[in-house]
Amino acid sequence: MNAWNTKNAHRKLSAAVAIALLTGGYCTNDVYANEVQDRDTYTLPDVVVTAERVPTQISQTAANVAVVTAEEIAENHYRNAAEAISHVNGVVVMQSGMQDMVRLNGDDRVLVLVDGRRINSDQGTGSGRAGASLKEVPPMSMIERIEIVKGGGSALYGSDAAGGVINIITKRGKENRTTIDVAAGAWSTQEYRVMHEGSAGDWSWSIAGGIDRRGYMRYKSDGETRKMPKSDYRNNELSLRVDKKLGAGDSLTLSVVHHRLDGNSHNLQFMSTSHVDRLYNDWSASYNFKENTTTPGVLRVFDNYKSMEFSGAFQSRLTGVDYQNGWQLGKNHRLVAGAEWHRSSSTNLANGYDGERLTNTALYVQDTFEHGKWSLIPGVRMDHHSTFGTHYTPKLAVNYAASDKTQVYASWGRVFAAPQADDLFYHSVNMWGGTYGNRNLKPESGHTETIGVRHAFDAKKSLELSVFRSKIHDAIRWVYNPIAFTTNATNIDLEKKRGLELTYRQELSKQWSYDLGYSYIRTERDKGTGQGLVWENSNTRPNGYRIGIRYGAGAWKANLNATMGAGLDRTVFGQKSYTIVDLNVDYAIDAHTSAYVKLLNLTNAQYPVYNSKYYPGQGRFFQAGLTYEF
Repeated sequence: MNAWNTKNAHRKLSAAVAIALLTGGYCTNDVYANEVQDRDTYTLPDVVVTAERVPTQISQTAANVAVVTAEEIAENHYRNAAEAISHVNGVVVMQSGMQDMVRLNGDDRVLVLVDGRRINSDQGTGSGRAGASLKEVPPMSMIERIEIVKGGGSALYGSDAAGGVINIITKRGKENRTTIDVAAGAWSTQEYRVMHEGSAGDWSWSIAGGIDRRGYMRYKSDGETRKMPKSDYRNNELSLRVDKKLGAGDSLTLSVVHHRLDGNSHNLQFMSTSHVDRLYNDWSASYNFKENTTTPGVLRVFDNYKSMEFSGAFQSRLTGVDYQNGWQLGKNHRLVAGAEWHRSSSTNLANGYDGERLTNTALYVQDTFEHGKWSLIPGVRMDHHSTFGTHYTPKLAVNYAASDKTQVYASWGRVFAAPQADDLFYHSVNMWGGTYGNRNLKPESGHTETIGVRHAFDAKKSLELSVFRSKIHDAIRWVYNPIAFTTNATNIDLEKKRGLELTYRQELSKQWSYDLGYSYIRTERDKGTGQGLVWENSNTRPNGYRIGIRYGAGAWKANLNATMGAGLDRTVFGQKSYTIVDLNVDYAIDAHTSAYVKLLNLTNAQYPVYNSKYYPGQGRFFQAGLTYEF
């Protein structure tokens, strides 16, 4: 398609959707509008699986938990997982090198799972301590819900979980249906997606694919809106899940995820643009047993492969076997145990290493005792790393149900985080100096603590508060030496974090509801230079404020989300605060068709997406689309 036809198609599609939204009352009859139910009360699901590795009532979960549901994903038409979780209080999404990485409790040591399968790479992402990019997860149309557990998870999940765990749970195919989603928007954006799910006898399946194209991007910097040079972007994705029921509570699952991304990475400090080509190919096969019990089990084998062209070629493969089982030892006593074997192979020929292998074998056990209003949850994990030996990470959590409306919890856990392949083996020399890994690095270790309370004033109003802190010894950072002009991977003496989160939700009526959120993070580091603990000033959201307003009546649904960051260091970011406002509107034309409009960064705000003003976020963006289900 030539450029004129592409732009003409964008105009036609945008006009069609705008007409459908603005004149929707005349495009359908009142009978269907009356058939569309008002939204349900805005509450979390009753049960989550990530916090304790088995289905657990939220009221009995000793952790700060948030959930993004399939309903929220559908009515907001979230384009990707990063957009979906960015509206969760306390969650910060960072973008660098065409990757979407997450901070929980101010920490980028976050474990990302897909149906319990680890996607973090031992090679790292090249950005801070993050080990996973949300670009690697299945398409949004296949996601049943996203569970976010904030706070240290090393005792159950091992390395990478110091800040928390995100588990993306996909849909098991049910009724036969196909959904087509076509959208166009600003910056010559085109998106085409299709999803099919179904079942027959003991078989069920779901498959989704998509093609995304963007011609360029605009951003705001120093008060002016500019066009980013060479900012075109392409993403081809395909995901498959097939389930075979073997009997009551037993099944087999095969999952495949493929992404091919092509675009550019930008750094305004050096006015440089680097081409980025990323490939993700992941698969897993699982035997699921005791699915209809309180202690389901799984035996899983998986293989994750990623490659990247970004100023050189990088490849990483993680192969693993996971086993988990559980036992209900009594009415109020439950035991969960498991074993893992993971082996990675990482290559970065342009920067000094080829086929470097790291292997980790782990055993873990967690016991849950309930007595009256109290729950006691001790656990321990043993990791044996091929380079760093054996490490134990115990945990202890307490949950107290003060009443049917109030729950108080506290948790403490040790942290173990092994160095990544880049930390150990990276070796790059250039005319300005060099960047060097360090084979003598020590693992990061420490502990995290969280105290929280949940209170439901009534069926329509609730309040959640959590306070946390963490202390990491031998924290790994890349430190620049201005005398030698080198950057080296280094164990610094100490890294401390503390903060809090406060969330209030209220349903005003069947049509209107809202939530308010505040989060605070303070990170301090002692680099062993004699200065003691020093404030880490590259945090994009030291103080976070959030408001979400939801409306649903008849065929209409609308969501307004505003996020504010405050307390930024002006010398690093060029500003002390920012506010991002997003508006998503959906109109159900009939039982099979809906039209939607997305207005992202409605006020065209200037804001950072990484650790300085040289990584600006996208400017105002408009998109319109149609979905059809049959």
